[in-house]
Amino acid sequence: MVKLDIISDPICPWCYIGKTRLDEALAQVPDHPFVIEWHPFQLNPEMPKGGMDRRAYLEAKFGGKEGAVRVYGQIAEAAQEAGLNIDFAAIQRTPNTVDAHRLIHWAGLEARQTAAVSALFKAYFEQGKDIGDAEVLADIAESIEMDREVTLRLLQGDADAEMIRERDAHSRKMGVTGVPCFVVAQQHAVPGAQPAELWLKVIADIKAQQAAQEGEQ
Repeated sequence: MVKLDIISDPICPWCYIGKTRLDEALAQVPDHPFVIEWHPFQLNPEMPKGGMDRRAYLEAKFGGKEGAVRVYGQIAEAAQEAGLNIDFAAIQRTPNTVDAHRLIHWAGLEARQTAAVSALFKAYFEQGKDIGDAEVLADIAESIEMDREVTLRLLQGDADAEMIRERDAHSRKMGVTGVPCFVVAQQHAVPGAQPAELWLKVIADIKAQQAAQEGEQ
């Protein structure tokens, strides 16, 4: 098997699009070689704990309303091509994502990491939920068969929050400046929301290498 590390933020639309394109490729090759692990990256590491109004955030980030509309028009087009039903109008707040990343980490301990990532993307981009809110995150945990009350209790404390920030900082020190970023076999970085065709080629190349190695044994 081959490790596929994915550095991502659950409020990053390109991360959702990138995951969807990867999923499309993996569905076509059920015996793909990847073992997937998700890693934290915050698009907004300085975001206040309670988040902020989404419109104010976007206009500040993209230099006014026109800039935000232009950027998100391109994202909406790519999302639609990927078959996603993103409802940007439903998103009222841009959250701090440390707690969402904590949930992804805890889900990984129960072999539910990708399910957590999928549920967070869906809650935020399709249902407009505030995934910085502990009750929302506890509901998501319950939806993927984690213990809601235990999750809520953990979220009300600081368990693993510093570890998430350290892992985020580590990715930046390694040169990651944007997400999604996919790292194949701990060697090859593949940045951006790549098309399914690229992943099919990567999988085919890996399978060919594995077959060649087996033939040499």
